[in-house]
Amino acid sequence: MEILKVENLSKSFGGLMVIPQLSFYINEGEILGIIGPNGSGKTTLFNLITGFLKADRGSIIYKGKEITNKRPSEICKLGIGRTFQIAKPFSQLTVIENVMAGRAYGSYPTKDLNQARKEAMELLHLTKLENMYNLVSSQLNLIDRKRLEIARALATKPKLLLLDEVFAGLNPKETEEALELVETIKGLGITLMVVEHVIKVILGVSNRVIVLSSGNKIFEGLPQNAVNDQRVIEAYLGEDYYA
Repeated sequence: MEILKVENLSKSFGGLMVIPQLSFYINEGEILGIIGPNGSGKTTLFNLITGFLKADRGSIIYKGKEITNKRPSEICKLGIGRTFQIAKPFSQLTVIENVMAGRAYGSYPTKDLNQARKEAMELLHLTKLENMYNLVSSQLNLIDRKRLEIARALATKPKLLLLDEVFAGLNPKETEEALELVETIKGLGITLMVVEHVIKVILGVSNRVIVLSSGNKIFEGLPQNAVNDQRVIEAYLGEDYYA
């Protein structure tokens, strides 16, 4: 069953067409990988889906409902959460306060601080940050900021979660831990769209992948087929991928 459907979505900036008539879908419960070179429109796509940018044309349908050009807060309350490419927690708040702030938004907001704190601690346990709950978030290193970004997004109680380069800058051990977290999130019944530059990671974690080049979809299908597609090799992977 489709949880999200994008039809003929277009976006330009000052006459530069970034996304020209993009169409795709994501099924409930799957992990859809979005890959492509820098400037291919991946983050722009996330911004369009979550309302941070207005589409020029086309439609975005979430669970059968038109959400194109709705405000980010509205889209979040409908059940779409996201992380950002550069993790930017509220630097003066503690780790748990950051997650509780996320709980104030989303599909089931609460004014019960005790309940919000309890749920925040559960998410910190999930993301392996429970021992850092009282640290000011500015003290966190890169991997822990990324974990906090995910915990804060999960606090909004999404049915669809968009992850923007959560593996970027991580060492192999940290990458393995992040992969485990993504699988755990999927196990909670959350559908995932993942933008990533670490090609072997995204191919390993995704059920399907879409490859973008200059905003155009040049491939959609199984990960193992993407790496053998000549268009993908020429536009993104390069011959060195097989060297």
